[in-house]
Amino acid sequence: MPTGVHIRDPRQQLFDAAERVLLRAGPSALTSRAVTDEAGCAKGVLHRHFADFDDFLAELVRGRVARVEQQAALLRDFAGIGTVVGNLTGALEELFDAFALALVGLVIFRDELRARLRGAAPGPGLPVFTEAGAMIAAYLTEERAMGRIAADADVDTLALSLVGAGHLLFAGRAAGAPETDEVERVVATVVADVVQRRLL
Repeated sequence: MPTGVHIRDPRQQLFDAAERVLLRAGPSALTSRAVTDEAGCAKGVLHRHFADFDDFLAELVRGRVARVEQQAALLRDFAGIGTVVGNLTGALEELFDAFALALVGLVIFRDELRARLRGAAPGPGLPVFTEAGAMIAAYLTEERAMGRIAADADVDTLALSLVGAGHLLFAGRAAGAPETDEVERVVATVVADVVQRRLL
C-alpha cells in the first residue's frame, strides 16, 4: 500500500487478515509479514499499533475471549427456557467454530504468546476454553437454582467435561463441523445424570 494512504480501522483490518491466514495455513504460517501482506498494508502499520507481533496476537486472542464473555451473558438469559441439552448444544456449536479452534492451536504453538496471556490472567487452562468453561458453569448454576438440574450438580466439573468433549468432537475434522444431533448426543450423555435426578 502506498505511503500516505489512509487505512480505515487498521487494527481490525489486521485482525481480519490474521484470521484468514490462520484458517488457511495454520499457526506456523502466521507471521507479521504474512498478516500485513494479507491486509495489503506496510509492515510498519502493525508496529505502529502494537508493541510487537506477540502483543498483536494477544489482542487477537483477547478479542475472541471478549466474544465468549458476550456469549456467556446470552446463554445465562436462556436459563429456564427450552431444554438444558438444547441450550448447551447451541452454545458448543457457537463456541467451537474453526477460528476458535485455530486460536487454541496458535496459543499452544507460541510459547511467548501463552506466557503473555497467562501473565495477564493467571490460572489453569487455555484462553477461550477457560472462559468457555466459566460460561457453561455460570449457565448451569442458573439452571440448578431454577431446579432444572439436580441441586447437588457439580457445575464446574460438568463444564470441564462439556468443553473437553466439545473440543474433541469439533477439532481436526476434515469434513467440517459435526451435525447438531451428534453434538446433542454428547451433551445429553454428559448431563444425563443431573437432568434425570432432578426429576426424582
